[in-house]
Amino acid sequence: MKNLRLGTMGMTMLLAGAVPAWAVDTSKTYSSGLLVGIFLAFCALIVIIQLMPTIMLLVGFVKGLLRSPAKQTSRQNGRG
Repeated sequence: MKNLRLGTMGMTMLLAGAVPAWAVDTSKTYSSGLLVGIFLAFCALIVIIQLMPTIMLLVGFVKGLLRSPAKQTSRQNGRG
């Protein structure tokens, strides 16, 4: 039973590799204009700019978590 399953899986993998991909026709090149590229670059710039404060907030959060416990207890006692 195990040999049959192993043989079936092997044949399936072999045949799956031999079948041509039907995904996309790559013979057509990028034919959109310059304005489309500029618009996409502008959208990417907006996304990157919005990620900057998020990353800064995440770094501050991680620093707060990794702060030594001695500093936190002294602040809670009113000494810091």
